[in-house]
Amino acid sequence: MNKVLLIIQREYLTRVRKKSFIVMIFVVPLLILVMGFVIKLVAEDSDKISSLQTVNVIDKSGVFVHKFHDDKNIKFNYALTDLKSSKEILKNSEGISILYIPANYLQKDSVQIFSKKKASLPLADGIEKQMNEIAFADNLLKHNIDPALLASIKKTNISLNAVEISDKGDKNANIGPNILIGIACAIFIYLSLFIYGGQVMRGVIEEKTNRIIEVVISSVKPFQLMLGKIIGVGLVGLTQFSAWIILSAISTKIAGHSFNTPGSGLFSALQVIQTIPFGFILGCFLFYFLSGYLLYAALFAAVGSAVDSETETQQFMFPITLPLLFTYILAVSVLFRAPDSPLAVWLSMIPFTAPVAMMVRIPFEPPVWQIAVSMCLMVIAFLFTTYIAARIYRVGVLMYGKKASFKEMAKWFFYKE
Repeated sequence: MNKVLLIIQREYLTRVRKKSFIVMIFVVPLLILVMGFVIKLVAEDSDKISSLQTVNVIDKSGVFVHKFHDDKNIKFNYALTDLKSSKEILKNSEGISILYIPANYLQKDSVQIFSKKKASLPLADGIEKQMNEIAFADNLLKHNIDPALLASIKKTNISLNAVEISDKGDKNANIGPNILIGIACAIFIYLSLFIYGGQVMRGVIEEKTNRIIEVVISSVKPFQLMLGKIIGVGLVGLTQFSAWIILSAISTKIAGHSFNTPGSGLFSALQVIQTIPFGFILGCFLFYFLSGYLLYAALFAAVGSAVDSETETQQFMFPITLPLLFTYILAVSVLFRAPDSPLAVWLSMIPFTAPVAMMVRIPFEPPVWQIAVSMCLMVIAFLFTTYIAARIYRVGVLMYGKKASFKEMAKWFFYKE
């Protein structure tokens, strides 16, 4: 046990004492804070970024004449020339487009927009929206319906407030923040498993290629060495995440007091976020980070022991990381929309997919028995995976020059001590 502790201490201290580690602890929360403000500023000034576009309208139907209204970035003119002449002028002009509306404008793809460069999506969407509104109003008039009266009747502003019924009483469900927090946790775990698992693998490869491993193995058992490496690097990741969480919380508080006033959008957002049970979510996050890391790091260590360079790891890495990648894609596209669906439930139970899938579901408070079963299966899977990886590691770590395969690694597993 003392030897394992020494290996853990060495792996932990050699990484924590690096200047890059210390710098990144402070830089990452600062970058997140700066990025948030930059996104806010860009979103507010997005209209100023786009240049003014002039659209010359050639309307053969007569329905749209003088009915387009200028926008912040779009100015409409009504061309008196034909389409051919307008195209000739367009060849030497930038920032100008031609909107051609034929008499049969209701036919598919009959309305066309010409420009020297490809028309931007906001420009096309803005024109389409105005044309649909104008055409709709024209149809209403044809049926003797007053568009202004209909618009006034349709003007409503109903907002839905999701409320969750619990034993402690009714409370705000906070659907939007829950979705964001679930996806954010899933992304953090997905990235951390690759980052810190990769560090274990690269450490094994480096020691193997430098022949340091031969000296180390003479003093400790291969299993002790692998376990020490995995736990040591895992503690590094835990330290880094803990520091980021604390510093992010402090910076958010400072930003909240410095830049927010009651009634502002960011102030309201912070108030909503504070109602979310962060203690429960953080506890689950730490468990799935550690258990998921231990599960995958053991496999990464086995892969590192089977190869002589990092370029040879690709054939083994893809099958190992495929379940994680598959779940990550589903997490950011499907699972948050239906956190209690059979697909989400099963993915949160399978150990190789649970760290990402369950973190998407945790903010939506899944049944306690599902969380308990998932956690138990994670522990069992980690112990079983570590056993398999250790039996491969003990042989592969002393193999040189021979390219390993899955068949060869299966043989190593059955070798006797």
